[in-house]
Amino acid sequence: MLTIRFDRLGVRSGDLVLDAGAGFGRHAYELARHGANVVALDYSAAEMIATRGTFGAMVEAGEIDEERYVGTLQGDATRLPFADGVFDRVITSEVLEHIPVDTAAIGELVRVLKPAGTFAATVPTWYPEKINWMLSDEYHAPKAAGGHVRIYSATELKAKLRTAGLTVTTSHHAHALHSPYWWLRCAVGPRRDDHPLVARYRQLLEWEIVERPRSLQVVERVLAPVLGKSYVVYGVKA
Repeated sequence: MLTIRFDRLGVRSGDLVLDAGAGFGRHAYELARHGANVVALDYSAAEMIATRGTFGAMVEAGEIDEERYVGTLQGDATRLPFADGVFDRVITSEVLEHIPVDTAAIGELVRVLKPAGTFAATVPTWYPEKINWMLSDEYHAPKAAGGHVRIYSATELKAKLRTAGLTVTTSHHAHALHSPYWWLRCAVGPRRDDHPLVARYRQLLEWEIVERPRSLQVVERVLAPVLGKSYVVYGVKA
């Protein structure tokens, strides 16, 4: 399940791309399939170990060329271990809302991006996220360890990206079908993965991701501008 649209990011074969906050690598793997040379970074060592293993399996299976996998490493987005201007593209998906000093992370992500390089960030959309916070204190910080520390408005996120040196080019919403799922989870308790209604909705989402039925794709396109769980902003470094 991808949130960032690589055509809007302008990914080309041979680009060096940083996925900051890669998690288990959903964007990183697809970038490699598109011919990009990928560096995946995350604060969680366990997730990076898993991502490294998946990349190795992809290389062994001949799914991607070996040079597409540059490396995975544990790291802090507010203190990146890279020189200035080394990456053609930088992405960060569902990460900034977890970082107390988000401007430091944004500044670092822009610093390592080449001039004229492109950038994409995704965060939870204000309206669906506001409902989650209202339904459960266990969904966000401080009760949720490592949880969300802020709710972004479109204006705030774009302003912070511009302040860091980016020209904002376009934006969109994604994953409308996921918003009701999280409202349901927050209503019954974010940790109640075993709740029957949560389990049934999760099965629906998993089926939609794998099978991509046309009817639900139409529903997603219609509802995304209003109910999209994620808000995606693209920019270019001056």
